[in-house]
Amino acid sequence: MKTLHSLVAVVLIALASLACAAEGLVVVKSPYSVTETMTRFENVVKKRGLTVFSRIDHAAGAATIGKSLRATQVITFGNPEGGTPFMECAQTVGIDLPLKALIWEDGNSQVWLGYNDPLFLAQRHGVAQCPVAEKLRQALAGLAEAAVAP
Repeated sequence: MKTLHSLVAVVLIALASLACAAEGLVVVKSPYSVTETMTRFENVVKKRGLTVFSRIDHAAGAATIGKSLRATQVITFGNPEGGTPFMECAQTVGIDLPLKALIWEDGNSQVWLGYNDPLFLAQRHGVAQCPVAEKLRQALAGLAEAAVAP
């Protein structure tokens, strides 16, 4: 019975964290700073043969206009082997490519890594059955896991 209560608690916590995320956004907790999480993520992306197109520091951008944001960075990355088959299912997917990840620190100093769920993107573009979406989902989950692993 105690195991059942523990299982229910874990499921409720997981659902609560999903409820806080924007629709279609997969969010993973990171034990590292934003900068370290970003560097780790970038290294994993490169190690897996993907191209990094850009790193954007939103907090630095805000500072240029006299505003402040908690640490918030975006990285864009990908390769034609994943993107092209996705766009063959629906060319409009191109608006959501290259892939990107957002890494930010919340008001409680917790760092998060988030990315668009390819299954959500496939649904958004009317190609929910596109086979590459699941492959991309698994690949992104693997990148995120590797970046936040201890």
